[in-house]
Amino acid sequence: MERWILHVDMDAFFAAVEQRDHEEYRDRPVIVGGLGARGVVSTASYEARRFGVHSAMPMAAARRRCPDAIFLPGDFPRYRAVSAQIFAILSRFSPLIEKLSVDEGFLDLTGMARLMPDGPRAYGRRIKAAIREETGLIASVGIAPNKFLAKLASDLEKPDGLTLITAADIPRVVWPLPARRIWGVGKKTNERLAIFGYRTIGEIARADMAKLAQELGERLAHHLHELALGRDERPVEPVRKAQSIGREITFPEDLHTAEEAKEALLKLAGEVGWRLRRAGKRAHTIQLKLRLGDFSTFTRQRTFPAPLSYDEDIYAAACTLLDTMALPPRGIRLLGISGSGFDGAGELSLFDDSQKKERLYTAIDGLRRRFGESAVTRAPLLKKPPAAKMLSDDDEA
Repeated sequence: MERWILHVDMDAFFAAVEQRDHEEYRDRPVIVGGLGARGVVSTASYEARRFGVHSAMPMAAARRRCPDAIFLPGDFPRYRAVSAQIFAILSRFSPLIEKLSVDEGFLDLTGMARLMPDGPRAYGRRIKAAIREETGLIASVGIAPNKFLAKLASDLEKPDGLTLITAADIPRVVWPLPARRIWGVGKKTNERLAIFGYRTIGEIARADMAKLAQELGERLAHHLHELALGRDERPVEPVRKAQSIGREITFPEDLHTAEEAKEALLKLAGEVGWRLRRAGKRAHTIQLKLRLGDFSTFTRQRTFPAPLSYDEDIYAAACTLLDTMALPPRGIRLLGISGSGFDGAGELSLFDDSQKKERLYTAIDGLRRRFGESAVTRAPLLKKPPAAKMLSDDDEA
């Protein structure tokens, strides 16, 4: 059977939802993200992108480039609801869907020739039309024999793109593209490739493998060379198991004392505990992430014989890890807690206080499901000491 993978990517998703729902925002630059001094851009509308604004850009830089834009903190529950509507539409077109994020995913169309009498391109056009008619939003679609090429294709004609890449198209369409367009090539890898003279995907595809392995290391060289040749055998995975569950917070102003840091960890531990329990997970390993004012980043982790999912246990573990770090004078820019090494919820012991904790957290989580994640807050945070006031809900990109 001829293999066909389709990648759907919603165009400027968060900003597009805002423009759809607020007539006064239409045809105007809209920027969604953290509005604090250290916030970053989550999404910029195409009107804002004309001014050079892009995702992951510091919000301060976005304001300088496009001062007349509409700046919004974002309504993420609403975005998730729209995302659910979009994926419900996609489920009508393929039984195999892999959700990458709220605004993009893969569909496996292999073996569906009878449902695509006019071919995969026309099928992609039908998917775009269904999304637009039912949500009022625009999607770009890429279709190819594998995931890498499909994702690459969806980005070639944005916005409102529809691109099909076949194996025969690779030398003409893919090879002239810059090496950074390979999925997974970030800034550092791109710089490293350039040092050795690889600036396009085609130069990597035509490289001698022995030389490439010597320059990049065998594993990375093989990975990049295969993708550059258009080879990618990864399947579309309908259920992707999370390897970790966590939360990070960037602060508008650096924290300088252990007391301030532990106040921040109290909030983080509550959010991570809630997310673990909501996912039906308990974590054997707790990791603390700390980023300083100069962007240097440190992590510490500890693995526990009994898995954790209750807020106070996660908080105690995080504080213990923090105590192993000597706080420098440069200040703390970011803190994060994550749990991994998952264990199922399991059976509760009849001989300790875990049943009391379980009843307590069942009640707390019920309130959070009904009224939102912040419905129940620890008393020290309600007092709003200085560190709590500085907390920002913006994840740093």
